[in-house]
Amino acid sequence: MSIWEVILAFVVVVLMLVALLANVLVLMCFLYSADIRKQVPGLFILNLTFCNLLMTVSNMPLTLAGIIYKSQPGGDQICHIVGFLETFLTTNSMLSMAALSIDRWIAVVFPLSYHSKMRYRDAALILSYTWLHSVSFPIAAASLSWVGFHHLYASCTLYNKRPEDRTQFVIFTGVFHTLSFLLSLIVLCFTYLKVLKVARFHCKRIDVITMQTLVLLVDIHPSVRERCLEEQKRRRQRATKKISTFIGTFILCFAPYVITRLVELSSVVHINSHWGIISKCLAYSKVVSDPFVYSLLRHQYRKTWKDIINKILKRSSINSSALTSESHNRNILQLNE
Repeated sequence: MSIWEVILAFVVVVLMLVALLANVLVLMCFLYSADIRKQVPGLFILNLTFCNLLMTVSNMPLTLAGIIYKSQPGGDQICHIVGFLETFLTTNSMLSMAALSIDRWIAVVFPLSYHSKMRYRDAALILSYTWLHSVSFPIAAASLSWVGFHHLYASCTLYNKRPEDRTQFVIFTGVFHTLSFLLSLIVLCFTYLKVLKVARFHCKRIDVITMQTLVLLVDIHPSVRERCLEEQKRRRQRATKKISTFIGTFILCFAPYVITRLVELSSVVHINSHWGIISKCLAYSKVVSDPFVYSLLRHQYRKTWKDIINKILKRSSINSSALTSESHNRNILQLNE
């Protein structure tokens, strides 16, 4: 193995461990908190977490083996199953992010009618569509034998070995990425920019009220006035940062891989194998970032995780105190004997 391959293998191992830990934490919070389970977005986050965990335990280990051994890990049947899962899970994850953006759009732009527009039944219908949409492409690819080990990405994925099917495969790949990556990106941009517009409007209203209050309070201390102005600035930046994170991580993680897949279809451009694996690692990094972007950094999940930790520590402290008391009683009995 070259130094580049060692580095890439190490990166995949780190991504795999962090993704497994972070997504398990999200799943634990979901199972522990009844409030999270009651919320409609929890269904979308659960679906996204399920896709991320399955990607972590199925696709990433085989990519690691492909980098190390530079050949197909396992037999053809295993590779076909993993390639099927890779196409299905990637598409499902993208559509789940689009569904979360639609939920936020309805909640912010139509707050009074949110509970009538986005119920559990509506969320279940959206998830049903995402599964149907996601499974249709890998079924078509598997039926046409367009799934296999691709040396450029060191992974089992969409791959055409027959030159006579090149035109059909190019059309299929273009349609697949248009209806998965591009469609999800358009939905994300539309919904979150609408959310940002509403957030900025509310920030302006709050700023006007704040400035009027500061004008009326003549005797207010300068430090208090300064803190109010700083809070105004942070409030304006908060929504922009969050929405930039949602859209930015999606583009940063998926765009290099999708563009590489499309450029690869051209026989004119030669793609370096190291770049192919790097683009694949960037796509895997979305599995790592999703738990933090959509769940663990939110106040409700942080509170839930703190409750879980406190419960574990409290139980361990009770057990340790019980053991200490039992040991103390045993020592007293031994002394009396």
